[in-house]
Amino acid sequence: MEHQQILQELQALGNPAALEGMARYGINPRDAYGIAVPRLREIARRVGRNHQLAQELWASGFHVARIRACMVDAPRLGAEAQMEAWVADFDSWDVCDQCCGNLFDKTALACAKAIEWSGRNEEFVKRAGFALMAYLAFHNKRMPDDDFVAFMPIIKHEAVDSRNYVKKAVNWALRQIGKRNSSLNGIAIATATEIRGMDSKAARWIAADALRELVGKQVRSK
Repeated sequence: MEHQQILQELQALGNPAALEGMARYGINPRDAYGIAVPRLREIARRVGRNHQLAQELWASGFHVARIRACMVDAPRLGAEAQMEAWVADFDSWDVCDQCCGNLFDKTALACAKAIEWSGRNEEFVKRAGFALMAYLAFHNKRMPDDDFVAFMPIIKHEAVDSRNYVKKAVNWALRQIGKRNSSLNGIAIATATEIRGMDSKAARWIAADALRELVGKQVRSK
């Protein structure tokens, strides 16, 4: 299916009434069409993996097309140049998170980019670094604990960033790593406790929210 056909299909499926709600959640409504992610996944499964199509959809610049692009791209074909080009285009948290969770976290460079991007200043690039940490903790069952332990000093260092999309991603990474197993849970709790003592409103929020979940019975019982 040509990318122009897909764009036409997406436009036809659009729900303008949903755009207002998307804007309230901080999603850039430009060219979003108001299509729910589950519907996009359904279409992506029908299309299957197609690296060239993904490039064309991303190049279109349309918000919803870019989400579709990361769903149909082939992780093994994604080069570092593509990852850097796409992350530089991020202008909304949902595109950032969908790319990290559908594509980037499955590449060989996922761990390296999590570390690199978390140290960058651009808001959505930095968010992508921590989103990758969170998705790696959730999706990559073979990744050793030591790799996640190496993320902890980064999480602590960046916990003072008060930008909304960054601090929420830092918190997300800390919580997701802490839910992976009992050993990492203890390390995440210790890190959150250190963050709680930092002279930063953002850090205190991150720590309080993370600890609320990490010390809870539901998480600890697992």
